[in-house]
Amino acid sequence: MPTETLQIPTPDGQADAFAAFPDDGEGHPGVLLYPDAFGLRPEMEDKARELADHGYYALVPNLYHRHGAAPVVELPEHISEEVRPEVIGRLMPLLEAHTTEHAERDADTYLRFLTARSEVSAGPVAVVGYCIGTLFALRTAAAHPDQVAAVAGFHPGFVVTDTPDSPHRLVPKLSAEVHLGLADDLPPEAISELNEALDAAGLGHTAEIYPGTVHGFTMCDTDAFSASGLKRHWDCLLSLLDRTLANS
Repeated sequence: MPTETLQIPTPDGQADAFAAFPDDGEGHPGVLLYPDAFGLRPEMEDKARELADHGYYALVPNLYHRHGAAPVVELPEHISEEVRPEVIGRLMPLLEAHTTEHAERDADTYLRFLTARSEVSAGPVAVVGYCIGTLFALRTAAAHPDQVAAVAGFHPGFVVTDTPDSPHRLVPKLSAEVHLGLADDLPPEAISELNEALDAAGLGHTAEIYPGTVHGFTMCDTDAFSASGLKRHWDCLLSLLDRTLANS
């Protein structure tokens, strides 16, 4: 299938991104993928290719584009538990610099770019996040309820916090159907608060624990990977996309 390395013009310079889409010359529903903290890399490109195989145009931006092209921080081929703390330590300043204002500006830009592509059909899009990317997915869906029909997050981090801008407080602004695939090690109180927010909003949603998984379970290039968790992720995600984007 066709893939492209793209440069997306933003108010803060060029953002590099990866896209994959079906090779049939037609328009297909758009899906914006936000990576985990490790960012745009072959693992995320593979997820975009998988979505393209199922008939979607998948766009994966470089979260850290203000600091350079991906990979901004050199990553090992496999991110083991031994090297993970050191890698996260190098990424943390970049994450901390990625403010809510930056994230909202980026969301506007990515959605405009995605929906203007000739390979993307008219109609709503979906936004998917992994780990910290779930935060950006929820912010994007909340800021653009008329454009985003589905939002999914897998092994999310920091979606329930005590801060005023905690992502779970954005739920009332959503109009999208929501699926959250939670690792088995997420604190029960966070799951309860998340479900309460989703129930109160009256949205179509599922927030479920994927048994036997730990944070990061969809990522084949880490020790957290779970084959069963990844399969469940694809089953749930593709079902969500089929329900919400099939006619776009």
